[in-house]
Amino acid sequence: MSDRLVPRSDVGEFRKRYQWMALFAFLAFGAVVVRLFQLQVVSGKEYAQVAHENVIRRVTLSTTRGVIRDAYGRVLASSRPAFNVYIVPGRVMPSARPPRKWAPVDERDSFPQIADTLRLNPDERARLTAKIRDACVTDEDKSPCWHSILVREDVPRDIVAELKQHAWELVGSEVVSAPVRLYPFKALGSHMLGYVAQVDAETLSKFRPENYKTMTPEERAKVNPLGYAPGDTLGATGIERAWEAYLRGQRGWEKRVVDARGRYHTGPEADRLLDEPRRQEPIPGRDLRLTVDMELMEGIEKAMRSQVSGAVVVVDVRTGRLLALYSKPDFDPNDLSGGAGREKVRETFNKLYADALRPMLDKTMTGAFQPGSTFKPFSALAALEGKMVNPLESERCDGYLYYGRRVFRCSHVHGRVNMRSAIAQSCNIYFYRLGETVGIDRLAKVAAEFGLGQKTGLGINPEAQGRVPTRSWYALRYKGQFRIGFTLNSAIGQGATTVTPLQLALAYAAIGNGGTVYMPQAVRAIEASDGAVLQDFPPRVRQRARVEPQNLQRITEALFAVVNEEHGTAYPVRDPALDIAGKTGTAQTGYVATGKDSAKTAWFLAKDHAWFASFAPYKSPEVAVVVLAEHGGSGPTIAAPIAIQVVREYTRLQATRAGRTPPPMRDAQRPKPPAPHGGGAPGQAPPPGAPLDTRDPNGPTAPPVPVVPTAIPPGGGQDEDMP
Repeated sequence: MSDRLVPRSDVGEFRKRYQWMALFAFLAFGAVVVRLFQLQVVSGKEYAQVAHENVIRRVTLSTTRGVIRDAYGRVLASSRPAFNVYIVPGRVMPSARPPRKWAPVDERDSFPQIADTLRLNPDERARLTAKIRDACVTDEDKSPCWHSILVREDVPRDIVAELKQHAWELVGSEVVSAPVRLYPFKALGSHMLGYVAQVDAETLSKFRPENYKTMTPEERAKVNPLGYAPGDTLGATGIERAWEAYLRGQRGWEKRVVDARGRYHTGPEADRLLDEPRRQEPIPGRDLRLTVDMELMEGIEKAMRSQVSGAVVVVDVRTGRLLALYSKPDFDPNDLSGGAGREKVRETFNKLYADALRPMLDKTMTGAFQPGSTFKPFSALAALEGKMVNPLESERCDGYLYYGRRVFRCSHVHGRVNMRSAIAQSCNIYFYRLGETVGIDRLAKVAAEFGLGQKTGLGINPEAQGRVPTRSWYALRYKGQFRIGFTLNSAIGQGATTVTPLQLALAYAAIGNGGTVYMPQAVRAIEASDGAVLQDFPPRVRQRARVEPQNLQRITEALFAVVNEEHGTAYPVRDPALDIAGKTGTAQTGYVATGKDSAKTAWFLAKDHAWFASFAPYKSPEVAVVVLAEHGGSGPTIAAPIAIQVVREYTRLQATRAGRTPPPMRDAQRPKPPAPHGGGAPGQAPPPGAPLDTRDPNGPTAPPVPVVPTAIPPGGGQDEDMP
């Protein structure tokens, strides 16, 4: 045979090559299968969504934010239509991007036409061009080149119409509805109402994760129930923030057919591409009806004109509904809600936060202050509840009291005073001795019965808890033995004791109504846009103070004496036409000049806080009014006249609305000099209840200059509360 046999070694080599070829083909085929699996199964949903959005676009239908009204229907916050224009740098100016091989040949710059439509001047064009080129230094998918930037806010209607008419030519531009919030009363009630602000990137990232665009509508609704999007606004503070979920509303949407150039198409052909549902109507935000009376707030604003800083709270003692929440200094929420532009908002913020008077701080609930003598009724109740003092027994006030090497002072030599006259004349010496008998823990316990030292739960702004200290509180913060001075200062509302004006108003409301502490309420009802009540909020009782009715009656009688009896601290400024019970307070701030403050600032900060806490009418209480004049000076001469003016305005409004004749009006006035007191042998104290007179009976009615009798050694840190 001549056939040549193939060597066995060659056959093995062939098989080996075949096996490698088969393995390579298998791996290549496997790679294709894996890639197809990734495209169709793993990422199929994502690519299907992208492909779908290339033809079918879901257009957002804007909603309207709810209106906020006061108790009588006055509009406090509403919205007006407005539009902002955004551009995508990489789309409006392709020439600014690094060259791409795959870029379409017909891609052109739409920026010149956009700039013409927006009426940009040469300087604005130059700045925006530079901004676009800076953004497009790199052309990566996540670079600023492909992120929308704001070009102009609150664009006039004629320009908006032109932009929409030529939208298919103005590639890369977008008109976004951005309603501007309006506050007709400007700064009045600004802390209570709050303001709206644009959603920042950090907040937006919580609602829109990286895969947000590929989510189904149902998935998006779960992570972003209120539908926040770039450029949106949300409540930043106050009621705007606390009730955001009700005020905001829900956007709607509509499916539209779009071509590669972003042009929308309608007609039978386009309709065949749309699946159901094609449209979801937007739901407007709910309206809020508040409990506050803005006409009363306007009266408070006038009454507080002479004060640099402070707060006024008016609460209905029968329901806990807030009729007024006033904090000064304030701010205009219109300047912070975007209507004036971002630069103006930033400038306003910087100015407000640099102000030493802290105009952004809500002094009605976020600020906590020493209450001074307005705390004395609760000290008296603690003694009565513990049956530790006889309210009819008198103590002698010589103007000072020694404890060890320290002197605790009173503002006057009151002579002999019992509980009623000690409250009426605001005698510190009586309450020093009472505090020593009662003890600091019992003081704190009774104060807590009226909600002091606890957050009220109003929730519209951050709340200070306040403090009524106990032995355990001091033990955690002070080394060494507990000192009796802590108790003495607490008994007169000084030392570590602090309250918010809102807490104090609710506590005095409880005194006036017989011991019921209500939950404060600022929103009366949620309403539809047609005024129909969707949900009404009835009053809610927080707790009932566990005190004996007869003890509470003794306190209310003493508070009536403060205003209506001759030696009461508020008697010189009383209005005989009004039936008011209350307590003055002058709280020392403990400010120590460091040399860092200017002389004017140091003078202001060294002044005492002036308080007046009250309820009216005395026989059938309707409202509690608390006034804090921060660094205002004297409670009787500064805060009391303001509170009386507020009660007068409330009474006038109620009478006018009921068709009755209002009581005769008179301006709040400073106390007039009383007739000279005196009598007795030289060196003796004045008769019981007689304040030490330091004024010229023929002189002006300005506040008196405090004079410390030579028999009273110098001391410090105490409440001084007499006119």
